[in-house]
Amino acid sequence: MALRQCAIYGKGGIGKSTTTQNLVAALAECGEKVMIVGCDPKADSTRLMLHAKAQNTIMHLAAEAGSVEDLELEDVLKIGYGDTKCVESGGPEPGVGCAGRGVITAINFLEEEGAYDEDLNFVFYDVLGDVVCGGFAMPIRENKAQEIYIVVSGEMMAMYAANNIAKGIVKYANSGGVRLGGLICNSRNTDREAELIEALAEKLGTHMVHFIPRDNVVQRAEIRRMTVIEYDPKAAQADEYRSLATKIRDNDKLVIPTPITMDELEDLLTEFGILEEEDESVVGQTASAEA
Repeated sequence: MALRQCAIYGKGGIGKSTTTQNLVAALAECGEKVMIVGCDPKADSTRLMLHAKAQNTIMHLAAEAGSVEDLELEDVLKIGYGDTKCVESGGPEPGVGCAGRGVITAINFLEEEGAYDEDLNFVFYDVLGDVVCGGFAMPIRENKAQEIYIVVSGEMMAMYAANNIAKGIVKYANSGGVRLGGLICNSRNTDREAELIEALAEKLGTHMVHFIPRDNVVQRAEIRRMTVIEYDPKAAQADEYRSLATKIRDNDKLVIPTPITMDELEDLLTEFGILEEEDESVVGQTASAEA
């Protein structure tokens, strides 16, 4: 089986890291060999797999050692649940430098040190927020990740971010092999949420891979620094993550997305009652600020 490199994007706070780790735990449970590369300065992309507060990052260890060339692979790569390889890129101190550079440095280091060995089936890049920063777009821009999955919910700004990320994919799709694999809805219990995300997916030319219902067992597991798969394998929510894992493993619907305009997004939100007429100016102001 050829190595599949996937990046998980989405609005900050949407649940990318939790979703990614539970997805990876489900893949590991069924025998897949996986590596997670955390691409967020918070370094929280692997803590559930390692049962740790935060893993030492490549950027932090490189700063201590003097340079990244002074590091060894075993310094930065840890083994978590299900023999999953876990790496965190890290970033600079708050207010200093570009955090996206940590992503570039980390992936280059992992490649040079042989982390992408022939036994791996999947690599998942858990990427910070939107792709407005060139550094965080690196897995797309450098064709490191061929499959992009966007975690979204029925909330206005989550959908706005998803459409923005689709624009980023289009920008680099023609110069490389990057494609959108679909939307993953991490439910916030908004009205008609699954129907809304399916409608958004259709407009973007893709599909909703899976709808993950909201369940407090996720928070209970996180308090213990565990995935639901490990904490309560018989829970209904564990089966939801297993379904997501199966769908991604079998997914062959990889597309160049068709982002929509702000007017089209507003119309969709209004149609589903998410955006009231008097709120439309807020979206317009946000779009103007992003331009």
